[in-house]
Amino acid sequence: MKRLSYLLVLMLALVACEDDVKDTAVKEKVEKVAPEPIEKKFGFVLNDFEVVKGVVESGDSFGYLLDQQGVDRGKIYEISQKVKDTFNPARITAGKKYMILKAKDSAKTPQYFVYQNDKINYTVVGIGDSISAVKKKRPVSVKRRKISGVIASSLSEAVQEQGLSNLVMYRLSDIYQWSIDFFKLQKGDQFKMIYSEKYIDDTIFAGIENVEAAVFKHGDRPFYAFEYEIDSITGKSSFYDEEAKALQSFFLKAPLNYSRISSRYTKRRFHPVQKRWKAHLGTDYAAATGTPIVSTADGRVIASSYTSGNGNYVKVKHNDKYTTQYLHMSKRNVKNGARVKQGDVIGYVGSTGLATGPHVCYRFWVHGKQVDPYRQNLPTAKKLAANEKENYFAAIKDLRKTLDDIPYKEM
Repeated sequence: MKRLSYLLVLMLALVACEDDVKDTAVKEKVEKVAPEPIEKKFGFVLNDFEVVKGVVESGDSFGYLLDQQGVDRGKIYEISQKVKDTFNPARITAGKKYMILKAKDSAKTPQYFVYQNDKINYTVVGIGDSISAVKKKRPVSVKRRKISGVIASSLSEAVQEQGLSNLVMYRLSDIYQWSIDFFKLQKGDQFKMIYSEKYIDDTIFAGIENVEAAVFKHGDRPFYAFEYEIDSITGKSSFYDEEAKALQSFFLKAPLNYSRISSRYTKRRFHPVQKRWKAHLGTDYAAATGTPIVSTADGRVIASSYTSGNGNYVKVKHNDKYTTQYLHMSKRNVKNGARVKQGDVIGYVGSTGLATGPHVCYRFWVHGKQVDPYRQNLPTAKKLAANEKENYFAAIKDLRKTLDDIPYKEM
């Protein structure tokens, strides 16, 4: 009898142990299930809301977007009137992202409308019980970078090879557009650059903040560029070389970016349309139809017209000495008599007039005589005052050493 009781107690203990093991396994399994990650954006914990994300489409209105989420028209009108000084509902733009945050209640009541003006700026519109509109910015951090590259075939390829943003290419071309002819880059040309990039939430690239310094070795000659503040009140800056000479020139090197020279200034060329030998007193840049054409210097438009030979063309008088002309445009963007600044778009590449394909013929006059612009000693636009040069050299001393210490990338 005692033995039977002992066996019964033992069996009950084993069952209890087995139950404990099962309970522990279940507990461990529950503990191993990862909690829902907390998602924060625009100052909200998105987990606390039912989130509707979208992109404004052509024809969409603020009222339509809210109406689709159950906001009645009377409330939409009230919201629009109360927030119009901060957020104009009539000006939401197709292609912009938005987000509607709804309460996690049975009615799923819309609480906030978040409109993304751009990557950094956004507007939060309270559309619940409390109506308001507040403009905000996403947190932006700045990271300094030092890069180098080498030209194998083009600047764009050299930049893309390193996984860099095309903005690097554009900034380099902007800096050196007066001193380097990017249509004549040579295999083996090298460049280095120190610049800062902007990041949203430390992860999303948001563009280039500024370029501190660069050097572009073209044909074994180094072209230095250092950014220097020339107006402490406005914060305006410009680029100067290692001798404090301004990089900006009175004229741009070319009237458009990233194309190719298809025909240069020459006293004798076989005309592809007229089929005869004649002088070609301009430089042809082949480019896709619609490519923007810019004025190479400040001036006044003295002709914006059309002829059977020139097609659509624009002529700009810069001063008593210099005049430029741009031919074969698909469309003109300025009127006769208009004032233009260097870099202003004055038209678009086309093939109007006597042209076999899309290009712009760029012509250049000095005192009324047509010349080759690439053989002219053109003036610079800005100079540092003599008493400012000492400050400039002190400002770039350490920066130049840092730039020089970056090794050039080899082929």
